[in-house]
Amino acid sequence: MFCVERNNDTHIYHVELIPRTVRFDELSPLFFPKKMGGNQTSVTEFLLLGLPLSPRMKVILFGLFSLLFAFTLLGNGVILGLISLDSKLHTPMYFFLSHLATVDIAYACNTVPQMLVNLLSPAQPISFAGCMTQTFLFLIFAHTECLLLVVMSYDRYVAICLPLRYSTIMSWRVCITLAVASWTSGVLLSLVDMVLLLPLPFCGPQIVNHFFCEILAVLKLACADTHFTKVVVVSVATLVLVGPLSAIVVSYGHIVWAALKIQSAEGRRKAFSTCSSHLCVVGLFYGTAIIMYVGPQHGDPQEKKKYLLLFHSLFNPMLNPLIYSLRNREVKAALRRRLEKGRPL
Repeated sequence: MFCVERNNDTHIYHVELIPRTVRFDELSPLFFPKKMGGNQTSVTEFLLLGLPLSPRMKVILFGLFSLLFAFTLLGNGVILGLISLDSKLHTPMYFFLSHLATVDIAYACNTVPQMLVNLLSPAQPISFAGCMTQTFLFLIFAHTECLLLVVMSYDRYVAICLPLRYSTIMSWRVCITLAVASWTSGVLLSLVDMVLLLPLPFCGPQIVNHFFCEILAVLKLACADTHFTKVVVVSVATLVLVGPLSAIVVSYGHIVWAALKIQSAEGRRKAFSTCSSHLCVVGLFYGTAIIMYVGPQHGDPQEKKKYLLLFHSLFNPMLNPLIYSLRNREVKAALRRRLEKGRPL
């Protein structure tokens, strides 16, 4: 047992053995010497704890996650390339899909590289500014994807329930407005959380129990009462998840009702096939997100939610292009056309 005294004038540390328990935050001035005022000090960097695994398992996962990350970039890059190069995919549905692919690439690039670095080496520090930036970008991409999925469900609703008015309702002006609104709303909703997070004092410890700077994990390190901030963060997450999901359910309720009225079996099959890919993506995204942020927050579910967020950050962006390419005949046809053009005569 020991305590630490610091002479502020000479910066000399004196260690004296005493019979009492010492908390880590009492030692924080040793590790974070930048003053905030009074006796408090501010954290200048964070350490990401990552995944508590053996060194051998970390090497295996590094190889696996690197491969999945490469597939994420390749798959979404192919989707973006096909949509931009193939004129038959210049429709509202694929316009929104291109934005979804962009979000997935950015989503993965924001979290996965840092995790890969920490798998191969001891915990590498991330600066305070870098950590806050990572948190902000993660929130932007997550919120924007939620809203884009709603817009895509609305597009399918108009296509199936109001086919004769589709070209009028889903004009390019409307599509661009909806896409810009999704990105803008994502930024504004993220700013709400960041405005509450940034003013909080962080004076140690600096170890984030996560593989990236996830907002709830960072909040646990604040040296102040964060109850109100946590309530706001969870409330925003609930709003941006439950609200859009409710809108998607209503849209697909109308779609199912309209599809059942179609007389021919071929017509019903075609109507459902155009929505199946989107429904798979919605299920993957909202399923994991609701468990993490809308489910019960009591107890200590941190480790379970950490692995759920790993799936959310790594597997979802990789699976989305696979789902759309394997279950969508137009995308597969466009890919075949591009491959045939690239073949030497």
